[in-house]
Amino acid sequence: MLTITIHWVYSLIMNVQNIVLGMLVVQPNYGYELKKTYDILFGSDKPILSGQIYSTLSRLLRDKKIRDIKDDESSGGPERLKYEITEKGFEHFQNWLLSPEDPSPNLKANLYIKTVLALINKENAYEYLDKQKQAHIAKMRELTQKRRGSDIGTRLLIDYAIHHIEADIKWIDSTTLKLESLKEDICQKM
Repeated sequence: MLTITIHWVYSLIMNVQNIVLGMLVVQPNYGYELKKTYDILFGSDKPILSGQIYSTLSRLLRDKKIRDIKDDESSGGPERLKYEITEKGFEHFQNWLLSPEDPSPNLKANLYIKTVLALINKENAYEYLDKQKQAHIAKMRELTQKRRGSDIGTRLLIDYAIHHIEADIKWIDSTTLKLESLKEDICQKM
Protein backbone atom coordinates (compact mmCIF):
# COMPACT_ATOMS: atom_id res chain seq x y z
CA MET A 1 0.00 0.00 0.00
CA LEU A 2 2.82 2.42 0.88
CA THR A 3 4.50 1.76 -2.49
CA ILE A 4 1.27 2.56 -4.33
CA THR A 5 0.83 5.78 -2.33
CA ILE A 6 4.44 6.89 -2.95
CA HIS A 7 4.06 6.13 -6.67
CA TRP A 8 0.78 8.09 -6.82
CA VAL A 9 2.29 11.12 -5.02
CA TYR A 10 5.40 11.06 -7.28
CA SER A 11 3.19 10.76 -10.34
CA LEU A 12 1.06 13.73 -9.20
CA ILE A 13 4.16 15.89 -8.59
CA MET A 14 5.59 14.98 -12.00
CA ASN A 15 2.27 15.78 -13.70
CA VAL A 16 2.15 19.23 -12.12
CA GLN A 17 5.77 19.85 -13.15
CA ASN A 18 5.02 18.82 -16.73
CA ILE A 19 1.86 20.91 -16.83
CA VAL A 20 3.76 23.99 -15.58
CA LEU A 21 6.52 23.37 -18.14
CA GLY A 22 3.90 23.01 -20.87
CA MET A 23 2.31 26.32 -19.94
CA LEU A 24 5.73 28.02 -19.88
CA VAL A 25 6.48 26.73 -23.39
CA VAL A 26 3.62 28.94 -24.57
CA GLN A 27 5.12 32.04 -22.91
CA PRO A 28 7.04 33.15 -19.80
CA ASN A 29 4.65 33.89 -16.97
CA TYR A 30 4.11 34.67 -13.29
CA GLY A 31 3.17 32.06 -10.71
CA TYR A 32 -0.31 33.49 -10.16
CA GLU A 33 -0.95 33.57 -13.93
CA LEU A 34 0.17 29.95 -14.20
CA LYS A 35 -2.33 29.06 -11.45
CA LYS A 36 -5.07 30.94 -13.29
CA THR A 37 -4.30 29.16 -16.58
CA TYR A 38 -4.14 25.79 -14.79
CA ASP A 39 -7.57 26.44 -13.26
CA ILE A 40 -9.02 27.31 -16.67
CA LEU A 41 -7.58 24.23 -18.40
CA PHE A 42 -7.60 21.54 -15.69
CA GLY A 43 -9.09 22.95 -12.47
CA SER A 44 -12.51 21.37 -12.80
CA ASP A 45 -11.01 17.87 -12.94
CA LYS A 46 -7.81 18.24 -10.92
CA PRO A 47 -7.90 21.28 -8.58
CA ILE A 48 -4.57 22.65 -7.37
CA LEU A 49 -3.58 25.07 -4.62
CA SER A 50 -1.42 28.14 -5.24
CA GLY A 51 1.20 26.66 -2.91
CA GLN A 52 1.51 23.62 -5.17
CA ILE A 53 2.27 25.88 -8.13
CA TYR A 54 4.96 27.76 -6.19
CA SER A 55 6.55 24.60 -4.74
CA THR A 56 6.59 23.16 -8.27
CA LEU A 57 8.26 26.34 -9.56
CA SER A 58 10.88 26.01 -6.79
CA ARG A 59 11.66 22.41 -7.78
CA LEU A 60 11.85 23.35 -11.46
CA LEU A 61 14.21 26.24 -10.63
CA ARG A 62 16.36 23.92 -8.51
CA ASP A 63 16.52 21.40 -11.37
CA LYS A 64 17.34 24.19 -13.87
CA LYS A 65 14.31 23.40 -16.02
CA ILE A 66 13.12 27.00 -15.67
CA ARG A 67 14.71 30.32 -14.73
CA ASP A 68 13.25 33.41 -13.16
CA ILE A 69 13.45 36.73 -14.91
CA LYS A 70 12.96 40.12 -13.32
CA ASP A 71 9.76 41.94 -14.14
CA ASP A 72 10.46 45.23 -15.93
CA GLU A 73 6.91 46.39 -15.29
CA SER A 74 7.53 47.40 -11.69
CA SER A 75 4.40 48.73 -10.00
CA GLY A 76 6.19 50.08 -6.95
CA GLY A 77 5.21 46.97 -4.97
CA PRO A 78 7.25 43.90 -4.19
CA GLU A 79 9.42 42.52 -6.96
CA ARG A 80 7.47 40.04 -9.07
CA LEU A 81 9.18 37.07 -10.65
CA LYS A 82 8.34 35.86 -14.09
CA TYR A 83 9.41 32.36 -15.08
CA GLU A 84 10.59 31.03 -18.40
CA ILE A 85 11.47 27.54 -19.53
CA THR A 86 15.11 26.58 -20.18
CA GLU A 87 16.39 24.30 -22.91
CA LYS A 88 16.67 21.50 -20.33
CA GLY A 89 13.06 22.08 -19.30
CA PHE A 90 11.89 22.19 -22.91
CA GLU A 91 13.64 18.89 -23.71
CA HIS A 92 12.12 17.30 -20.60
CA PHE A 93 8.64 18.53 -21.57
CA GLN A 94 8.97 17.38 -25.19
CA ASN A 95 10.13 13.90 -24.11
CA TRP A 96 7.21 13.62 -21.68
CA LEU A 97 4.65 14.96 -24.12
CA LEU A 98 5.66 12.67 -26.97
CA SER A 99 5.99 9.51 -24.85
CA PRO A 100 2.88 7.34 -24.71
CA GLU A 101 1.56 6.59 -21.23
CA ASP A 102 1.37 3.05 -19.91
CA PRO A 103 -2.25 1.94 -20.10
CA SER A 104 -3.75 1.86 -16.59
CA PRO A 105 -7.13 2.44 -14.94
CA ASN A 106 -6.02 5.93 -13.78
CA LEU A 107 -4.84 7.13 -17.17
CA LYS A 108 -7.76 9.38 -18.17
CA ALA A 109 -6.37 12.58 -16.67
CA ASN A 110 -2.93 12.15 -18.24
CA LEU A 111 -4.40 11.55 -21.70
CA TYR A 112 -6.50 14.68 -21.44
CA ILE A 113 -3.66 16.79 -19.99
CA LYS A 114 -1.24 15.79 -22.75
CA THR A 115 -3.87 16.43 -25.42
CA VAL A 116 -4.61 19.94 -24.12
CA LEU A 117 -0.91 20.80 -23.71
CA ALA A 118 -0.17 19.56 -27.23
CA LEU A 119 -2.94 21.82 -28.56
CA ILE A 120 -1.87 24.97 -26.68
CA ASN A 121 1.76 24.41 -27.67
CA LYS A 122 0.87 23.86 -31.32
CA GLU A 123 2.25 20.32 -31.18
CA ASN A 124 0.67 17.60 -33.27
CA ALA A 125 -2.09 16.33 -30.95
CA TYR A 126 -3.21 13.90 -33.65
CA GLU A 127 0.26 12.32 -33.68
CA TYR A 128 0.34 12.10 -29.88
CA LEU A 129 -3.09 10.42 -29.75
CA ASP A 130 -2.12 8.01 -32.53
CA LYS A 131 1.08 6.99 -30.69
CA GLN A 132 -0.93 6.55 -27.51
CA LYS A 133 -3.46 4.37 -29.33
CA GLN A 134 -0.67 2.21 -30.76
CA ALA A 135 0.78 1.77 -27.24
CA HIS A 136 -2.65 0.71 -26.00
CA ILE A 137 -3.08 -1.79 -28.84
CA ALA A 138 0.37 -3.25 -28.13
CA LYS A 139 -0.54 -3.62 -24.44
CA MET A 140 -3.82 -5.34 -25.38
CA ARG A 141 -1.93 -7.82 -27.57
CA GLU A 142 0.51 -8.50 -24.74
CA LEU A 143 -2.33 -9.08 -22.27
CA THR A 144 -4.26 -11.27 -24.72
CA GLN A 145 -1.17 -13.43 -25.18
CA LYS A 146 -0.66 -13.62 -21.40
CA ARG A 147 -4.32 -14.55 -20.93
CA ARG A 148 -3.89 -17.79 -22.90
CA GLY A 149 -3.22 -20.66 -20.54
CA SER A 150 -3.80 -18.56 -17.40
CA ASP A 151 -6.00 -19.67 -14.51
CA ILE A 152 -9.50 -18.23 -14.16
CA GLY A 153 -8.51 -15.58 -11.59
CA THR A 154 -5.70 -14.28 -13.77
CA ARG A 155 -7.96 -14.27 -16.83
CA LEU A 156 -10.54 -12.19 -14.98
CA LEU A 157 -7.90 -9.65 -13.95
CA ILE A 158 -6.58 -9.51 -17.49
CA ASP A 159 -10.12 -9.09 -18.85
CA TYR A 160 -10.58 -6.16 -16.47
CA ALA A 161 -7.39 -4.51 -17.75
CA ILE A 162 -8.36 -5.14 -21.38
CA HIS A 163 -11.79 -3.54 -20.88
CA HIS A 164 -10.12 -0.41 -19.47
CA ILE A 165 -7.73 -0.28 -22.41
CA GLU A 166 -10.65 -0.66 -24.84
CA ALA A 167 -12.41 2.26 -23.12
CA ASP A 168 -9.24 4.37 -23.44
CA ILE A 169 -9.03 3.53 -27.15
CA LYS A 170 -12.66 4.60 -27.62
CA TRP A 171 -11.87 7.85 -25.80
CA ILE A 172 -8.79 8.40 -27.99
CA ASP A 173 -10.83 7.81 -31.17
CA SER A 174 -13.61 10.11 -29.97
CA THR A 175 -11.18 12.83 -28.89
CA THR A 176 -9.30 12.65 -32.20
CA LEU A 177 -12.55 13.46 -33.98
CA LYS A 178 -13.16 16.43 -31.64
CA LEU A 179 -9.67 17.99 -31.56
CA GLU A 180 -10.61 21.07 -33.57
CA SER A 181 -13.62 21.75 -31.34
CA LEU A 182 -11.48 21.26 -28.22
CA LYS A 183 -8.88 23.65 -29.61
CA GLU A 184 -11.55 26.31 -30.28
CA ASP A 185 -12.98 25.83 -26.77
CA ILE A 186 -9.55 26.22 -25.16
CA CYS A 187 -8.78 29.33 -27.22
CA GLN A 188 -12.06 30.93 -26.11
CA LYS A 189 -11.24 30.25 -22.44
CA MET A 190 -7.74 31.66 -22.65
